Amino acid sequence: MLPAPHPLPYLQGYPEPLLAQVAALADGDGLGGLLLRRYPQAHAMRDDKSLYRYAAELKARHLRHAAPVNKVVFDSKIHVMRHALGLHTASARVQGGRLSARHEIRVASMFKRVPEEFLRMIVVHELAHLREKDHGKAFYQLCESMEPRYHQYEFDTRVYLTHLERGGEPLWRD
Repeated sequence: MLPAPHPLPYLQGYPEPLLAQVAALADGDGLGGLLLRRYPQAHAMRDDKSLYRYAAELKARHLRHAAPVNKVVFDSKIHVMRHALGLHTASARVQGGRLSARHEIRVASMFKRVPEEFLRMIVVHELAHLREKDHGKAFYQLCESMEPRYHQYEFDTRVYLTHLERGGEPLWRD
């Protein structure tokens, strides 16, 4: 027999008292209001060009000596419901006898209309993969050094996904 699905799939691994608070708010439709009070407006980046500039700025500020990022785009093919908020891909190519690597960051399109804090958390996460491939202690320390509130923003993003999964409307619109 298969185990029952987790009632809050985006929040697996968080402490039970915190999950109980989120569940109570979700049952009373309070998640949306909480998030809107905390994050009243969405960021202004609507296209790939502005997203690339945003990521390049963060990289220049925090990861000056890391490999360059060749492409940063919003991607409508990323399925957030499968727990992917963004993707970092690296491909090696041989050109003229030289090996070159290309690094790309793809952010799920649904994050075009969210608070900047949510987008920053995702971009910081994907940029951290330039230095740390695995989600270990060093990876999360790097994320926190680039964004001190990284864990809070990740949690709030997961709360927003929970709000949407339970039938809530998108909170930030043009």
